[in-house]
Amino acid sequence: MVNLTGLPLQDRPSFFISLLPRLQELRARTGRPHWMLIDETHHLLPVDGNPRTLILAKELAGMIYVTVHPDQIESSILETVTILFALGKSPGNTINTYCTAVGQTAPALDLSELEPGRAIMWDRAAQLPPVVLEIARSTIERRRHRRKYAEGELPADRSFYFTGGSGRFNLRAQNLFLFMQLGEGVDDATWMHHLQAHDYSTWVRDVIKDETLARTIHGIEAQSGLSASESRRVIRAAIEARYTVPTGGNETID
Repeated sequence: MVNLTGLPLQDRPSFFISLLPRLQELRARTGRPHWMLIDETHHLLPVDGNPRTLILAKELAGMIYVTVHPDQIESSILETVTILFALGKSPGNTINTYCTAVGQTAPALDLSELEPGRAIMWDRAAQLPPVVLEIARSTIERRRHRRKYAEGELPADRSFYFTGGSGRFNLRAQNLFLFMQLGEGVDDATWMHHLQAHDYSTWVRDVIKDETLARTIHGIEAQSGLSASESRRVIRAAIEARYTVPTGGNETID
């Protein structure tokens, strides 16, 4: 396992491109790793015109690319993908985005969203129609990386922004601790704007990936007549019940 969170985002692509040939040599010599899983691929193999990426793309095999932004990955890498798995609320959009990036006609899909616990698999190489899969439930509880979400530093595109109804603010909360801190400081109108729009539960569900906390916050957001101060208090209590209160320091999250 290689963890690049200690490197600034802008330095990760060049480091990763330098690392890949060594991993390929290791695989040729030992037969391992059989597969390489690249998380947040759009941060490591971005669309930047690096000629080394084009060369490496022809040699890569046994790769699993994980991303929420397939259109931000170098197209030569995307073209090597033979099977796609799309999850989330809009799997069709994910597949369409991929096809646009590689200049291919998207397959026909007869559903707009997936039920929880399901995914779409498309065998692009075999030119088979997409199928819906049911994901087997884990037999153990999955615990999120709670400390990093509580006090780490989420990238800008995954942070929460207090903007208010008029958009006159742009206060970035790059972790749950800062979210609570800024939430205490913004005016009531700004807080209530995001509360009534269900922005808090949406961020927790889509970015923090904590369905349990998201459901709790969504229930709070849905309570009519709840004041700004009271909703702040109960949302903070819900977060603190699941996440460790920070003790200092900083951590970058990819």
